[in-house]
Amino acid sequence: MIDIKFLRENPDAVRQNIKNKFQDFKLPLVDEVIELDEKLRKTKVEADELRAKRNKISKEIGTLMAQGKKEEAEQVKASVASLGEQLAKLEPIEAELEEKIKKDMMTIPNIIDPSVPIGKDDSENVEIEKFGEPFIPDFEIPYHTEIMEKLNGIDLDSARKVAGNGFYYLMGDIARLHSAVISYARDFMIDRGFTYCVPPFMIRSEVVTGVMSFAEMDAMMYKIEGEDLYLIGTSEHSMIGKFIDTMNEEAKLPYTLTSYSPCFRKEKGAHGIEERGIYRIHQFEKQEMIVVCKPEESKMWYDKLWQNTVDLFRSLDIPVRTLECCSGDLADLKVKSCDVEAWSPRQKKYFEVGSCSNLGDAQARRLRIRVKDENGNKYFAHTLNNTVVAPPRMLIAFLENNLNEDGSIRIPEVLRPYMGGKEVIGK
Repeated sequence: MIDIKFLRENPDAVRQNIKNKFQDFKLPLVDEVIELDEKLRKTKVEADELRAKRNKISKEIGTLMAQGKKEEAEQVKASVASLGEQLAKLEPIEAELEEKIKKDMMTIPNIIDPSVPIGKDDSENVEIEKFGEPFIPDFEIPYHTEIMEKLNGIDLDSARKVAGNGFYYLMGDIARLHSAVISYARDFMIDRGFTYCVPPFMIRSEVVTGVMSFAEMDAMMYKIEGEDLYLIGTSEHSMIGKFIDTMNEEAKLPYTLTSYSPCFRKEKGAHGIEERGIYRIHQFEKQEMIVVCKPEESKMWYDKLWQNTVDLFRSLDIPVRTLECCSGDLADLKVKSCDVEAWSPRQKKYFEVGSCSNLGDAQARRLRIRVKDENGNKYFAHTLNNTVVAPPRMLIAFLENNLNEDGSIRIPEVLRPYMGGKEVIGK
C-alpha cells in the first residue's frame, strides 16, 4: 500500500505505475481516492472543530455550576448536546470515507523499482545470471514421480483416495531426503546469521490482508470455517505478521529470521493442480527467510537473500539461474522480485524453485510496523522475503541432477550427515 500523501502529490506517477503493470482497469481508482480524500479531510476539519468547540464549552459547565449559575449551565449543556448530535452525524461519514479510501489504496499496486523491466507476464521476465553448468546425461531421465516410485518413495494413489489430487505420501528414503533437505536448509541459514523460528501455521484475516493483495488471497488462502483464521500459504505470512503493531528501535534492526512451516495453497488459476506430479500441490513444507530493515538497507538485503538460495542449491551441485520478474509478473505489493530457477536435465530447461521479493514499506504500512530512531523520528520499516527451499520442487531438481544411470540417487557430501551417512539412495 502506497502512502496516500504520495498519491495526492504524484497522481500521474501512480497512474503510470498502474499502466506499467498492465492494470488499466485500476486507473479510475486514483481519481476516486483523490475525491474521497478531499471529502474526508473536509469532514475531519469540520468534526475536529466541533470536538474542540464541544470540549471548550464543556469546561464552562463546571465553572458555572460552581458559581451557582444553574440556568446558564443548562443552556451550555444544551449547546454541548447539540454539538454532540452534529458530531454523531459526521462520525459515521468519516468512518465510511476512511474505509472506502483504505479499500481503494489496498487495491492500487505498489510503486515498482525503476530497474524492473516492463512486461505483461512471466514470459517477459529477464534472465540475470547463471550459476553452474547445465548438463544432460547420456541416459534418459524419467519423470520425477517415476524416479520416486522405483525407489518406493511416493504413493500418489493412496493420497488421492485420502485427500484428492494435489497431495502425496512420501515414503522411506525419499521422505528422509525431504526432511534432510529442510534440516540442511535450516542450518545453512543459521550459519549465515539468521534466527531460526517455527511460527503459527494459521493467521487472522487482518494479517492476511496485511501481507498480500486481495487477488493473491483469493487464489491462495484456505479459510477455516467459523473462525477468523486462515491456513498460511508460506511462513512469510506469519513471520511478517509477528511484527504487527510494533514500534521497533532502529538500533536493533535488521531482524533476520529463517522459518520452517507446512504451507497450504488452493492453487487456483491457469496452472491448476497436477494429477501426476508434485510441482504444484495443495500442501508442502518450506524453509523461508524474512528481513525487517531500514529503508536504505533493503536493496542490499534483497541481493543477499537471493544469493543465499543460489549458494544453497550450488552446494548441492544443482545448476541455477536468477530471473528478474517484469512489471506484469509482480504481485501488487512488490517493489522488485526475482525468481531462482533450477536446471531440469529431463526438460532441458530451468524451472522455478524460489522467489525473492522486496516489498518496500507496503506490508509495514498495512500492518503498522514502525521504527523509531535515536532522535525519536518514526517511519515504516521495509520487509523482504525469500524461499530458502521448498522440498517438492527442490526434490524434482535434486533427483534429476543427482540421478545415476542405474536409477539410484547420489547424495552430495553436505547432505550426508542428515541422511545417516548414506552416500546413495538405491532400490
